[in-house]
Amino acid sequence: MQAQNHIKGTGQETGLGTVYLAGGCFWGIEKLMKSIPGVISATSGYANGEADTKPSYESVCTGRTGHRETVRVIYDPQRVSLDAILFAFFSVIDSTQKNRQGNDIGTQYQTGIYYSDEPSRLTIERIADVEKERCVEFNVEIAPLKCFFEAEEYHQNYLGKNPSGYCHISPQKIDMISRMMFDPGDYKRPAKETVKDMLTVMQFDVTRHSATEPPFRNEYWNNAERGIYVDIVSGEPLFTSDDKYHSSCGWPSFASGIDENAFSYREDNSHFLTRTEVRSRAGNSHLGHIFQNDPESPSGVRYCINSAALRFVPYEKMDAEGYGDFKKFFKGA
Repeated sequence: MQAQNHIKGTGQETGLGTVYLAGGCFWGIEKLMKSIPGVISATSGYANGEADTKPSYESVCTGRTGHRETVRVIYDPQRVSLDAILFAFFSVIDSTQKNRQGNDIGTQYQTGIYYSDEPSRLTIERIADVEKERCVEFNVEIAPLKCFFEAEEYHQNYLGKNPSGYCHISPQKIDMISRMMFDPGDYKRPAKETVKDMLTVMQFDVTRHSATEPPFRNEYWNNAERGIYVDIVSGEPLFTSDDKYHSSCGWPSFASGIDENAFSYREDNSHFLTRTEVRSRAGNSHLGHIFQNDPESPSGVRYCINSAALRFVPYEKMDAEGYGDFKKFFKGA
């Protein structure tokens, strides 16, 4: 089989999009991508090695070919954005690791995103810039596609044929991503210089520098109006008023969010405490923290969120501001 670049056989000649994702063992990435509505196909293979001829799995496993276990993803841009695919990809890999993912070690497991056209490159670099802010060290390769060889047939749809087979991505994570409720590509973060101009000093300090506003002296802690709360930076929907409950903590508190995929979590050890920080997906805004076993929360979960990280859109203005489709998430809708 010939190396397949973007010239033929990748979907682009039919108006579809193509991206190549290396995320450790290709079995799990293939299954994840196939679970996303709008993805047309996901094919396991070997990318960007030095060999001019198709390698075997055994040769790639030696770590001497330079190939990465990679999945070619062909998708319909009318149904799912490249943003959504990339955010899903980043949510299941450890971007700090080099030549390793989970229990898999070797150069063939190096993470990477490979592109075959200029629009994809621009999107990949934009999303990578967001992801770089979330980790202390970023070791994901971003590069043009040099070559791609489809893997042996027994690797294709491996986990579909072997449901109990090894996968470094949990079934729960794949299920959650497959139920993505809206596309983050509709809520792109503005340029950094624009963000600073559009926010107040407090909003900028909270969202960009992880500051915390004073309790009881913030805009929404006791707001009981019906409506939707969105990321003040990107506009990405986060919570509805139905998710909100009265908390004695002095900050807006929510028992759940609209879509779990819209949040990014990381350990926060500041102030001599160990907490779980909550950030927005598309904007990477610091929102606040999440706590378990809150006796005041209907679900036991408390998203303790800074008002300064939110913009509130009243229910009666949701249609005019482009959030009409989210009325279905309200009780009685």
